[in-house]
Amino acid sequence: MLRRYFPILSWGRVYTRQTLANDLLAAAIVTVMLIPQSLAYAMLAGLPPEAGIYASILPIILYAALGTSRALAVGPVAVVSLLTASAVGQVAAQGTAGYVAAALTLALLSGLMLLAMGLLRLGFLANFLSHPVIAGFISASGLLIAAGQLQHLLGVSAGGQTLPQIVMALIAQLGRINPATLVIGVAATGFLFWVRKGMRPALRRLGLSDSAAGIAQKAGPVAAVIVTTLAVWGLGLQDRGVSIVGAVPQSLPPLTLPALSPDLLGALLVPALLISVIGFVESVSVAQTLAAKRRERIDPDQELIALGAANLGAAFTGGLPVTGGFSRSVVNFDAGAETPAAGAFTAMGLAVAAVALTPLIYFLPTATLAATIIVAVLSLVDLSILGRTWRYSRADFAAVAATIALTLGVGVEAGVASGVLISLLLHLYKTSRPHVAEVGLVPGTQHFRNINRHEVLTDPAIVTLRVDESLFFVNARYLEDLIQRRVTEGSAIRHVVLMFSAVNAVDFSALESLEAVNERLRDMGVSLHLSEVKGPVMDRLRATHFLRDLTGQVFLSQFDAWQALHQTPRNLTLRALP
Repeated sequence: MLRRYFPILSWGRVYTRQTLANDLLAAAIVTVMLIPQSLAYAMLAGLPPEAGIYASILPIILYAALGTSRALAVGPVAVVSLLTASAVGQVAAQGTAGYVAAALTLALLSGLMLLAMGLLRLGFLANFLSHPVIAGFISASGLLIAAGQLQHLLGVSAGGQTLPQIVMALIAQLGRINPATLVIGVAATGFLFWVRKGMRPALRRLGLSDSAAGIAQKAGPVAAVIVTTLAVWGLGLQDRGVSIVGAVPQSLPPLTLPALSPDLLGALLVPALLISVIGFVESVSVAQTLAAKRRERIDPDQELIALGAANLGAAFTGGLPVTGGFSRSVVNFDAGAETPAAGAFTAMGLAVAAVALTPLIYFLPTATLAATIIVAVLSLVDLSILGRTWRYSRADFAAVAATIALTLGVGVEAGVASGVLISLLLHLYKTSRPHVAEVGLVPGTQHFRNINRHEVLTDPAIVTLRVDESLFFVNARYLEDLIQRRVTEGSAIRHVVLMFSAVNAVDFSALESLEAVNERLRDMGVSLHLSEVKGPVMDRLRATHFLRDLTGQVFLSQFDAWQALHQTPRNLTLRALP
């Protein structure tokens, strides 16, 4: 039981010196990357920069003890930081103590929700969010985040919650662009894009090994921080209007208490739920992808518990809502992290940075942090999902397009809420119209196939319908109406056989529909039969009077039904493909 809830007790027992060395190397690389990234995501959330570092210390340690992924790196991420800014901005003004307290409350609520879902083993609920909708929301959020950071690259003040608002505000401020800030921002952005795409090949051409080039590439953002900070300090650019980070507390994360007023809790309840669900889906997707590469597995329910504990840790140590991040987790994996201990070592490195290095970032320009955010989030944007869903499924395309449009045009909360709602509606719509195929006998075999796809034998007196989904209250009436329409099409029909080979369950509403179909067919002089009914379904049906009142029979196989019900070979027709 303890190992189930504390996976550290499992991997910790087989920890070796070589594993320690690999984890320490990975931690050193991730720590270097996380310092500017944590500062940037705190700024994105509208919080003091140190909040990003605080949110990357205790939460990582708690996840290391409770998480089941050996490579997932937990901390502030772009989408969750954007949702945090959107939610907290509605209840407090940015830059005030109330804003910081509300962010802590949001982390607390998110942590409690995730923890409760994990203990109740509700990880399966994330399956109700369709991948296309999530991809659309993340892409739209990436565009919204990038657009929102342009003001810091230009040195102007141009806020907004939607893309049209941000664009109009930027246009209105074009005459107030700060040239020095623009130069720093554009240079940092261009350099970071080159680091991501071109630095590694360039270093390889200069003779560096692939591993050394990879380490240098991961340290690229730190080089941007150092160079731009020195430029601002050396040239006195802060006196020429360049915005800088300023004084950052030189200390370990403080003990903080979230605000617990009923009005605040009520206002943040729904945003906390959205952050919890989106954060969990993003984290589990990353964790499962990385685990599959090493033939490992994760436990989604335990991941809920671990992420819940991480968010509670952030709430009581001056942080903000956290989850597993894609970029840092991939870096952690590629750097050779073998256990979650790499995350704990990363937290220790960040703690050292919080105590000893914060004075060094006093002159760090916010334009550099904005460039870090823009380069990171644009990698999440994948608008090709629109084309792929258009070609594959118009319903999925409509869901993705609506999610993207609402996120960009109305706001992130409306976008994510609509994404959740659309995912559920799509699921209900698809399951309310189950695939039902009329089948016939493939000549010379005992197999039955769709009459519209194969050349098969049919009998005008027999209609066989293969039901390809479980039957429950949402789709039972659809099957009932389909049977009614099919039987009224031909006066020669004497038998209807429902082939239940794909039916795993029949709920009470569906049972009542089957009873109604049985009665209606009896009045029409048509017998209702079942074939290939699975054991658990048959057990349920036997507990009712349906089988006793059935006008036909229950056959073990569809071929048995065919042999018993068709009269003479002369009645058979070879149905050609349409």
